[in-house]
Amino acid sequence: MLIRKKLCVVALITAILFLMLASQSIQKGHFLSLATPPSRVTCGCSGSCISDLGGSDWFSQHYDPKQQPVLHEKDNNLDPDGLKWWLGLQRSGNDHTLEEVMAEMFRVISPPTVDFRPLPSRCRKCAVVGNSGNLRQSGHGQLIDSHEFVIRMNKAVTRGFQKDVGNRTTHHFLYPESAVDVGGGISLVLLPFKLRDLEWLTSALSTGQIKMTYMRVKDRIEADKDKVLVVNPGFFKYVHDHWTEHHGRYPSTGMLAIIFALHICDQVSVFGYGADQQGNWHHYWEENRYAGAFRKTGVHSADFETEVIHRLAEENKINLHL
Repeated sequence: MLIRKKLCVVALITAILFLMLASQSIQKGHFLSLATPPSRVTCGCSGSCISDLGGSDWFSQHYDPKQQPVLHEKDNNLDPDGLKWWLGLQRSGNDHTLEEVMAEMFRVISPPTVDFRPLPSRCRKCAVVGNSGNLRQSGHGQLIDSHEFVIRMNKAVTRGFQKDVGNRTTHHFLYPESAVDVGGGISLVLLPFKLRDLEWLTSALSTGQIKMTYMRVKDRIEADKDKVLVVNPGFFKYVHDHWTEHHGRYPSTGMLAIIFALHICDQVSVFGYGADQQGNWHHYWEENRYAGAFRKTGVHSADFETEVIHRLAEENKINLHL
């Protein structure tokens, strides 16, 4: 009987000690979990991802991962100051509000459903292809086409230049005055510099009523309505404030395309920017005796934007092919 009581006491003490140790272990684990935040979700690329902000202080100061590059149907909380700035870029005598114009536009095009967040299960490699004459004799076509996303802009020509510029396109940036037909399966990405541009998109994909902005424009275009993306007006202001730093009235199409790519891609390669080997600024598909005029448009700062692009390359945030 005495032995049995002693065994019970030992068992009780052992149980108490076990519970105390378990409690300490749980508390320790709890505090460790509080002290160590979960790691930031990054992409699945081998090497660096754009979403990895720790490698460059300069990039971290300029890049805002919270920015929404694409306009959504329910975007009704745009920054008032940013919206006022955007509305003043190219006045078009429009009496409608942005909300009214957007509502009509999203009756014609499908609201975007793409998810641009980085995921460890994918690696989105993008080629941003400018229209510079330095693409001639570059032989970059196969390399450009090897990217998952290939971004082109304005009146980019591929036929006859495939060896140098490739022939794939997944996203085509344009605005009414530079509009071209966009093939099936390609995302038309509208750069709206004014409310009239949103109205033109609605019209060009439906009634064809709008034939003028500040100049004659295509009244109808061919494009996949389910794949149309519209750059958020707030994104223009973000690029103007953070990247071109108020050099020029507003950023160029080429600059907007690169920063857009930094927000939807995991790795970015840039082709066809800047002057050709003779120092001429012109399109690769044409001869232009006044090629130097492309450098000064009156609203963009080609020199400062070039500095930003080269700095992005130096910080290993883009692969720049000249």
